[in-house]
Amino acid sequence: MRRDKIISAADAARIILDDDTVAAGGFAGAGFPEALAIALEQRFLDSGSPKDLTLVFAAGQGDGAQRGLNHFAHPGLLARVIGGHWGLAPALGTMAEAEEFEAYCLPQGVLCQLFREIAAGRPGVVTKVGLHTFVDPRLDGGRANRRAGRELVTRLALEGEDYLLYRSFPIDVALVRGTTADPEGNITMEREALSLETLALAQAAKNSDGIVIVQVEQVTARHKCRPHDVVLPGMLVDAVVVAPPWQHRQTFAEDYNPAYSGEVLVAESGPAPALLPLTAHKVIARRAAMALRLNAVVNIGLGLPEAVAAVAREEGILDSVTLTVESGAVGGLPAGGLSFGAAANAQAVLDAPSQFDFYDGGGLDQAFLGAAEIDAEGNVNASRFGGRLVGPGGFIDITQNARSVFFLAPLAHGADVRVTDGRLVVGRKRGTPKFVPRVGQVTFSGPYARAEGQAVHYLTERATFRLTEAGLEMIEIAPGLDPERDVLSHMGFRPAVAAELREMDPRLFRAGLIELRPSAAIPLADRLRYDPTDNVAYVNFEGLILETADDVARVAEFLDEEFSAIGRRVRVIVNYDNFSLAPAAAAAYRAMVAHNQESYFISSSRHSTNAFFRRQLAGHLAPAKLEGTLYRDSRAARDGLRRQPSPTAVA
Repeated sequence: MRRDKIISAADAARIILDDDTVAAGGFAGAGFPEALAIALEQRFLDSGSPKDLTLVFAAGQGDGAQRGLNHFAHPGLLARVIGGHWGLAPALGTMAEAEEFEAYCLPQGVLCQLFREIAAGRPGVVTKVGLHTFVDPRLDGGRANRRAGRELVTRLALEGEDYLLYRSFPIDVALVRGTTADPEGNITMEREALSLETLALAQAAKNSDGIVIVQVEQVTARHKCRPHDVVLPGMLVDAVVVAPPWQHRQTFAEDYNPAYSGEVLVAESGPAPALLPLTAHKVIARRAAMALRLNAVVNIGLGLPEAVAAVAREEGILDSVTLTVESGAVGGLPAGGLSFGAAANAQAVLDAPSQFDFYDGGGLDQAFLGAAEIDAEGNVNASRFGGRLVGPGGFIDITQNARSVFFLAPLAHGADVRVTDGRLVVGRKRGTPKFVPRVGQVTFSGPYARAEGQAVHYLTERATFRLTEAGLEMIEIAPGLDPERDVLSHMGFRPAVAAELREMDPRLFRAGLIELRPSAAIPLADRLRYDPTDNVAYVNFEGLILETADDVARVAEFLDEEFSAIGRRVRVIVNYDNFSLAPAAAAAYRAMVAHNQESYFISSSRHSTNAFFRRQLAGHLAPAKLEGTLYRDSRAARDGLRRQPSPTAVA
């Protein structure tokens, strides 16, 4: 006997009881079950029930006005709210500030992963994410107002290191979304931009003895697709609601964009339909794009950082990096505005918990995010400012774990700064400083980043800064500006100034395209650096293309001169990122490797981010009876050198 789970939105709303814990899926304007939220809101307005709900959500879900989670902003409907990003639901934020319910703010990635832990019956998420931020129990413990008295986060010590435990709790109702359902509730998501935490959330509710209600666009008598395409099996689904088209837009900005669902491909290279206007914000985005590293895995944040992706498209460098979004999108061109989280031409769309697993483990090479406030210690506030509860979203998860972090912000909000005739002009209107003596809330900890050895930069239109052991240091200034008059006097503290203060690249201030494409044509003279203290030579073969024996001969001559000048055998680390060796050059390359190993090396490690190069190089190094290990980064390669008892393979 087949079951039929299709019901009306009004009937679905009646399933929810007073005091239930309701978790909603969605990301910004994508994947939110708008029809279910409207039906629940209407039932409460008509009857006063259900009341005193606990609302849980990971990502921001709304349009900054009336849609999304804003439907829940009615006195009496909510007893407490646990959320990751509140900025798109200002009505909820206003109620939290007015103490109308208990309000908690936790990292988005942790909440996504917490759904999975709840589903598995585990006690919670154990992670370092949130340490030394407002989520840490030693600060606010994630409490967002005075009514919030519960301890949702506990500090733990495991094997001598600090961790945070985010506690599990039962979920009574999961409200999620898909595209197509059959009568038994098997759900596919072929027209959705993202899969999000849908599966984890449904499993969490089901294993909490709760219910799962799914909003869909259409129903079918029977799915005619591979079982792999079913994101939610019917065993997890209790009710299905078919939404009208205006309540089931792909995002809150677009009815349907087939490039987000992989139905079509759009052109990524070449100029965008219209170049971004040359403003101070574009200067910042260009400076960030200039820092993009060839072959890097990158996260682009909401707001000003969205322009980095736009500049990358204008300059034709999207194919040089892999842009990702915490929503799960990998590759392609990330969308902006209320479609943020979606991506045109994505290479893959992961579920959100898995994306954060990758981020937490150090998978991000670079992250570019906005900042509301920055202080002398390098702390950043991006979660509570201007009298508003915004929340961190994935900010904490991303910034604590990316190898390199770039914070993007104008030096002062609302200042009179213009780009004219290829230069930056600072007017009399000073604006509100972004660089303050002390941030209002710690969303990113500068001291913790320093202790972890993280590379951190702060990019503005007038100057760039880096995080050092002593705090912030100004390392670049826009051409023609005076450091004291145009930069330092507009800050709430005095950072250190580099002894050799460089000028920002003048191309940043020019109209039109400026050829920002990351260059692989590194001069040979810049491809070797020797550290006499550790007796380590760093050889950078990144982007090197060897097509002929003559190409190899030029490299061999250069290395011969450099190693001879050092005057003793050395340990070597070689970076093979984006290295290419043509068959015609293979024999000469093997001979060069054998000569260098015999003449100059104590030992060596190979450093790469792509396993492809391990396979490519192994075939050429094996005939020379040379061995070696590929390491993900130079630190791991350096550690590998210390463990090697005898000479091994190199370059």
